[in-house]
Amino acid sequence: MKIIGIIPVRMKSSRLPGKAMKKINNMPMIGHVYYRSKLSKILNEVYVATCDNKIKKYIKSINGKVIMTSKKHKRAVDRTEEAFKKIKKNEKKIDLVVMIQGDEPLLEPKMINEVVNVFKKKRGVNISNLFTELKNPKEIEDKNRVKVVLDSDNTAIYFSREKIASKSIGNKKRYFKQGNIFCFNKKALSYFVKLKPTNLEILESVDMNRLIENRYKIQMVKTNFRTINVDNLKDFKKSVKEMKKDRYFKNYK
Repeated sequence: MKIIGIIPVRMKSSRLPGKAMKKINNMPMIGHVYYRSKLSKILNEVYVATCDNKIKKYIKSINGKVIMTSKKHKRAVDRTEEAFKKIKKNEKKIDLVVMIQGDEPLLEPKMINEVVNVFKKKRGVNISNLFTELKNPKEIEDKNRVKVVLDSDNTAIYFSREKIASKSIGNKKRYFKQGNIFCFNKKALSYFVKLKPTNLEILESVDMNRLIENRYKIQMVKTNFRTINVDNLKDFKKSVKEMKKDRYFKNYK
């Protein structure tokens, strides 16, 4: 099975403009995401998909593979699919595409394995996505943290930025956060971009709601790894602090 990773990224960001190239330990954030993705042994290759020349030049400078995409894309999946179409012109036998968001500088490489392995363990999976449990009250309230509602089989029912619970134990409600790593088979990725943006996708600003509204199954996979997805300056400063004691940083190559 051939599996590739694609990191969709751009300079434009409403909450933290230019965050992809903001430096953490003297390295742009996108560099950390790229190198950490490369540490996953399950991926055959990793590509960065971008519409910005600044990012392209940087990735080229570290001998990375970069695919230029349209500036029109507003959603990460649309950018990923365009990059995939260009890649498969030369790489015909690609089975799975792992989409890794470009704002996870402390990405745990094993998280990539988790979204891929569910395809091997369970029949009928077309798309997988990670989730973690939120326990910090501030994170539960934070609209930058996308919450996911699950059914009994850990299939996604709905994604929201609001404080919305998924399960409960006794009187205690449980909240789950959507992770920033996804895995698609080829048909699912192509199917997604053929669908028009939907009301709930636009309302919540969450790609995956496009599939939910079209009754398409998204298999969620629980991970115990906790990372920092950088949505704002506070997240960025926290990632700078955490990177100083990170165990993977010295293994970049």
